Amino acid sequence: MKFDLTGKTALVTGGGSGIGKAISVALAEQGASVHILDMNLENAISTVDEIRNKGGLAKGYECNVANQRQVKEIVKAITNYTSIAILINNAGIAHVGNIENTAEEDLDRLYEVNVKGVYNCTQAVINGMKSTGGVILNMASIASSVGIFDRFAYSMTKGAVLTMTYSVAKDYVKYGIRCNCISPARIHTPFVDGFIKKNYPNNETEMFEKLSKTQPIGRMGEPEEVANLALYLCSDEASFMTGSNYALDGGFVTLNGN
Repeated sequence: MKFDLTGKTALVTGGGSGIGKAISVALAEQGASVHILDMNLENAISTVDEIRNKGGLAKGYECNVANQRQVKEIVKAITNYTSIAILINNAGIAHVGNIENTAEEDLDRLYEVNVKGVYNCTQAVINGMKSTGGVILNMASIASSVGIFDRFAYSMTKGAVLTMTYSVAKDYVKYGIRCNCISPARIHTPFVDGFIKKNYPNNETEMFEKLSKTQPIGRMGEPEEVANLALYLCSDEASFMTGSNYALDGGFVTLNGN
């Protein structure tokens, strides 16, 4: 079976909803034992239940990836009985604003999760992977590569995710560790629906269409489409791929303005 992950243990951050949930389900369907870290334990357990109801293996944990102690304790508990073969650094938060309306606390909040969270989780698993090999997949963004209006802090953190990917790939390729990242454009998740409802309460349908059409392909992506790419990059079928950024953006980066 292609993309077979039987016997492999995966750690997915932010796996309780949206893209992280779709990735967790996809990995479990291919045989991986999936450990889901999420700030919202109820969401994590919901994903775990969905996986188990399909016959898969999963466990959920309440965890703030910005808290190094929490991350290390969970990783230690897992590695007491198995090795982590796959790490998905998916957890992230957003902020709307340019530099003038980005407060210091906004910048710190995004750094803590989007940058330090990736650092904490990667550092916690990397030593164990040195003896067995492994895959680290980071969730970057189109904002890592091109300018996006009113996304100053978010773009800063996702740019860091991209360069951390390159750095880890370079430093650890000799240990058989592969590190890549995916850069999605706008993906239709509960976060997007909540953002539109909060900011455009009387104009939701029109704004959804407007935001969808910012992708040249004419629609938003689906979480399952990101999960399919993640599954491939985590599988042995992608064993020749490391140190790369994979756009999943409906043509946003290359076709806009052309």
